[in-house]
Amino acid sequence: MSWIFALGRKRGEEGIAMTKTVDFIFDFGSPNAYLVHKVLPKIAERTGARFNYIPCLLGGVFKSTGNQSPLQAYAKIPAKMDYERLEMQRFITEHQLSRFTFNPNFPVNTLMLMRGAVAVKLLGKMPAYCDIAFKAMWEDGRKMDDPSVFAETFTAAGLDGDAILTQTQDPKVKAALAKNTADAVHRGVFGIPTFFVDDAMFFGKERLSQLAQEIRK
Repeated sequence: MSWIFALGRKRGEEGIAMTKTVDFIFDFGSPNAYLVHKVLPKIAERTGARFNYIPCLLGGVFKSTGNQSPLQAYAKIPAKMDYERLEMQRFITEHQLSRFTFNPNFPVNTLMLMRGAVAVKLLGKMPAYCDIAFKAMWEDGRKMDDPSVFAETFTAAGLDGDAILTQTQDPKVKAALAKNTADAVHRGVFGIPTFFVDDAMFFGKERLSQLAQEIRK
């Protein structure tokens, strides 16, 4: 799936290859972020867009905006939670994402995972890292806030898990994740997944068709 991060191409009026970049604000702790991650290659193929994955800490977004996860927000509204599950299942069925499994360790503290994403992005290894992390979280049900599980998972998949684990403690990496999160809130982000096409914001997997229309403008 790494090609989704590469430049897509479409022709401008003068015949010059052009690319529209879409910012994807994500946190591995969001099952909906996993679901759209699996669908984005189709959108990239249809539109020629490039998706810029921006790691942000969902807990930090919630704290800054006063938002809550659906499990908290709708805890006293059973019918709403039932509908949330139904809507998710419809999306899974539509896009044939049968490997999705709700993580039995949920909620998983994703601070380490998100710092790791910042670190590998600086090294140009974000595509592989994201594929591994999303799979571990939402297909294999791994406890990715356990340092030993973290390191073993990435090493087994071909990355240097111990090195990435060490980099998660780098002050520059910590500061970069905090800045990403603060910048996202400043742009109006209140939850994940969120997308930006220039200044136009789209929240949630239900907005993917609108996102594709905006990219084509």
